[in-house]
Amino acid sequence: QVQLVESGGGLVQAGGSLRLSCAASGRTFSNYVLGWFRQAPGKEREFVSVIRWNGGITYYADSVKGRFTISRDNAKTTVYLQMNSLKPEDTAVYYCAAGYILLATPGSYDYWGQGTQVTVSS
Repeated sequence: QVQLVESGGGLVQAGGSLRLSCAASGRTFSNYVLGWFRQAPGKEREFVSVIRWNGGITYYADSVKGRFTISRDNAKTTVYLQMNSLKPEDTAVYYCAAGYILLATPGSYDYWGQGTQVTVSS
């Protein structure tokens, strides 16, 4: 049973930083991609970033490129999302997801965490 547990969300002022963590367990993730998505109230879930566990290839949404950094810790089986220069429009519930194919569509991911709230005040 795959489990993804996010942590690290919170309230931060615009321009501030947060680091989200996604602890993955339940199987070997070497063939997986781990992605971050977010969903703001009244909006669809959108892609933020993804990393291929084996090789570390990364991709970012244009809206976060240059501000967010995704990384992984093989020993801890944890994926991180370092978020800098946060803006009010980054406010959303952030979800970690695991899948096999490196795509930006939520439907291509098989496993999801419960989400963590990020609120950026102006």
